[in-house]
This record gives sequence, C-alpha cells and structure tokens, in this order.
Amino acid sequence: MSLHRVLALADDLSGAAETAMALRLPSRIVLGAPAGGPRAEDGSAVLPTAGECVVLDLDSRQLPADRAARSVQAAVAAGASPDGVLFKKVDSLLRGNLAAETAAYAAGARGVVIAPALPVAGRTVRAGVVHLRGVPLHTTDAWRAEGRPPPRSVSHALDGVPTALVPLSVVRGGALADHLRACFAQGQHPVCDAETDEDLNLIAGAAHELGPDVRMLGTGGLAAALGRQLAPTAETTTPHPNGTAERPLLVVVGTAEPTAAEQIARLTAVGARHVPLSPGELTGSPTRRPDITPNGITVVSLTGPVSPASSRELVTALASAVAGVAGDSDLVLTGGETARRVLDALRITQLRPVAQIHHGAVHSHAPDGRSVVTRPGSFGEADSLSRIARALRPEPPHPAPVHLVPSSLQGEAP
Repeated sequence: MSLHRVLALADDLSGAAETAMALRLPSRIVLGAPAGGPRAEDGSAVLPTAGECVVLDLDSRQLPADRAARSVQAAVAAGASPDGVLFKKVDSLLRGNLAAETAAYAAGARGVVIAPALPVAGRTVRAGVVHLRGVPLHTTDAWRAEGRPPPRSVSHALDGVPTALVPLSVVRGGALADHLRACFAQGQHPVCDAETDEDLNLIAGAAHELGPDVRMLGTGGLAAALGRQLAPTAETTTPHPNGTAERPLLVVVGTAEPTAAEQIARLTAVGARHVPLSPGELTGSPTRRPDITPNGITVVSLTGPVSPASSRELVTALASAVAGVAGDSDLVLTGGETARRVLDALRITQLRPVAQIHHGAVHSHAPDGRSVVTRPGSFGEADSLSRIARALRPEPPHPAPVHLVPSSLQGEAP
C-alpha cells in the first residue's frame, strides 16, 4: 500500500472527481474550504492522511483572477508538507484563471512541471500548442461559451508566468530530468509536449524523481501518470456499485456542448423523461420547477440560446430549481459548475469516489448515502448518459408516463 499523502487542487468539481479517480489512492473530494483553512463543514480536517488523497475543489474557474490566486495560495499554505505530494489540476482546454492560479501555485516551489495533454480525450500538446484531435485549439470553437478567443498556446494562456518549451524529442530522449533541472536553474517552468499516456508517464516520473519541491500541473492525464508512480497497483478497485434502485435518478445537464442533445435523446429512448427548461422559465417569476418521476429517470436541461454573460446566473437558477425537487434522488451532473451549484444547494460538502463509469464520469457516494455521478460537460460520446444510467440502474427503466405541460411553459427543444 502506498504511504504517500496527496493534496490535489482543482478549479471545478467534475475535474476534482476526475483527478481523484486518476490518482489511484483512496480519495475524498472536498467542496471548497471555509475561512481559516481547508476543513470540512463538521470541523474535521480535510488534509490527507498517509496513503490517502484529498482533492479540494476550489470552485475558482469563474472567480476574478485575484480571488482565484488567493484560494490557491491558501490551499498550498495549508497543505504543503515535507512528506506530501501536491498536484494542481487544470482544464485540458486551458479555460479558467490559468495564469493567476499557476503563479500562485508556483510560489515557494523550486519549479512547476506543466503538461496539459489529455490523450484519452484526443487532446495533445505539440510545439506548446494544445490540439483537439489534431486541430489546434485556437482554430476550433471549443471556447464558444467563454465570450473570448482561446489562447494560441499554453505559454500564451500562462501570460506572465516564465515558461520554457520542452519538445517531444526531449520528453522521449532519456534525459528529461536533467532538462527540467536546467529550466528551473533559469527561473523557467517547463511546458511539456505530450501525445500519449507514455509521454505523460515519462514527465511524471522525471518530475517525481526531482523531489517534493518540484510540483506538477496538468490534466487528469498527468494525474493518472502520477498515480501510476505513487501506486503502481490501483488501490481503488471497487466495482461499479449501483445506486439505490428505489430512489429516483435525476440527471441535470447544464452544459452547452453540442453533444448534449444527442446524449439526452439516447437516454430518453430507453424511457427517461426529459424536462427542458428555458432561460425565461428559470429566471421569471414564478420560476418553474421540474417534476421528478418517482422510481424512474428524469433528465433536466437548459434549452434555447444562452449568452456567456448570463450562463452563471442560469446555472445557479437551474441548480436551485432541481435542488428544490431532488429529495433523496441519485444524481448525474454534467458540467463542473452545474455539479457544484447543485451540491451546494443540497448542502453536500464531501464526496467519496468509488468507480469510473467512463473517462471523466466518476461515481461517488455522498454522506447522505445517495450516488452522485459527475462528468465534465465536454466529455463523453453520444451514449454517455445512457451508459451512466445503465451503471446506476442495470435494468432499463419502464417507459415514463406522458406528462402534459401547458404550451406556455414548454421549452424549446435543445
């Protein structure tokens, strides 16, 4: 059994869950940290014990940059220890307060090894540029919901942080640790190219070899490579435990990803009931609350055009609407901010991950006994939601009864 203690920091909840599974150690996910240091709502310490990983969701992706940096500084100050391992999870599309949080994370370290590739999702880094299935990030529409253009490179996204590019030839050349040392000696943080999980294994191995004053920053791909270093035999081998069959299953889709409509369609094809909510229904007075199908599956989603400027308000309103009717439902929450807002509304402050249904779709247990599956909005093929539902409810649901909704309340189909 590994005796390492790992504190990982994430800027959203779905990324925190992905990281917890990737690190291969028994894990807890802590949602935020009250003032005075990272402690749970009941006052118990959230810092990891020997052989454990704690992943702290700082919920900082949408914060102003200075507040996001302070949250990282506070977590590092509370969690850094001579016998501990620190890891910083970042978004594979380079969204969020990447520069501010990286600068805060680097403070006090000998250096930070940066590797944002995620090969399992087709996201690679070549010549310091993130590629999505071979296409440079800045030429895609992956940032359509951000309200600003994507960065042209990792270094561009880290504007103000001194970086040095580490090409694939060096990553695979057999002397990577020496190259990293040379970068640190010049006051630079290495940004490593990577196209495969083996590349990430080499990067994590070299960084880990250099000692605890060298920190790692990357996606779930780098977290998995670090996990293979710390625990060569996975310690979280629990098979998929089912949800509680007598509970309703509530699926909340808060992502604007184009694949969401097909994912919902696949789920309704096996009997789930879909309740689309338009922005007007969520922000009007009175707001509409969805009906939950008892002992069945209900999927609730945002529908219609959503501007980036109003997206956070709408996600918060969506979370409030579903939390008001969720009861003791098992939950499937897509999109990191959607997941966090729903759990905040339900006053759930910790999760224990137990299994990964597919990459990024992490099944956890909440303290109240319900199952919670989180998944990044940009992850998953067309069958993602139906796969998750099958894992929680192995028997197909019976077709749901038709509930007529007045035409004035009907949302536009996504």
